[in-house]
Amino acid sequence: MHIAEGFLPPAHAIAWSVASAPFVVHGVRTLTREVKEHPESTLLLGASGAFTFVLSALKLPSVTGSCSHPTGTGLGAILFRPPIMAVLGTITLLFQALLLAHGGLTTLGANVFSMAIVGPWAGYAVYRLLRRSGAPLMAAVFCGAFAADLSTYCVTSVQLALAFPDPGSGFLGALATFGSIFAVTQLPLAVSEGLLTVLVMRLLVQSSKGELTRLGVLVTGTGKRQAEGPEQAVAR
Repeated sequence: MHIAEGFLPPAHAIAWSVASAPFVVHGVRTLTREVKEHPESTLLLGASGAFTFVLSALKLPSVTGSCSHPTGTGLGAILFRPPIMAVLGTITLLFQALLLAHGGLTTLGANVFSMAIVGPWAGYAVYRLLRRSGAPLMAAVFCGAFAADLSTYCVTSVQLALAFPDPGSGFLGALATFGSIFAVTQLPLAVSEGLLTVLVMRLLVQSSKGELTRLGVLVTGTGKRQAEGPEQAVAR
């Protein structure tokens, strides 16, 4: 992730920017509606964005032209849904490109597509599937954060393989090369991010139970309360 400034061919950079734009525009509308209807959610929105910024700023060297790091998008996707996370992730990547030289402006569209769009949607899909299957909240949170992190790097591998196919084996050979090198650092990072996201969610269950209930993370079923308290909610 964080494909470096100028690393992608211009046509690829433009294509990924065009692909990302509708998701970000939709996310801006969703975020605006959320803030207008529920101004009390502003603090939690800011915390979700800060969580993403801090985690994704932790950089480990990886494939030439990119780097490995946690993404932090799973938490925001679970709390506020992927469209809003597309906006928070884009803002994070823009500031990192301008202030930390992580990624770049020409590759912003590609980085947004992998980290702020695919990652949140994959993580949220895994989280929702597990919750509907009756999995405990924290188990679903861990798996959602893990999936958001790992799927980001799967997409980055695809992006790099499309831009730089292997001379002999083409796209598939390049994809295998990029994916295998990323996996060395990213698999343990995804596990670590999942555990950290669970820790943060436990703190939120204790301190923001009402807001989590409104957001649907903790729910009240008909005839049976499912958000009795932090301990009971964690156990479900």
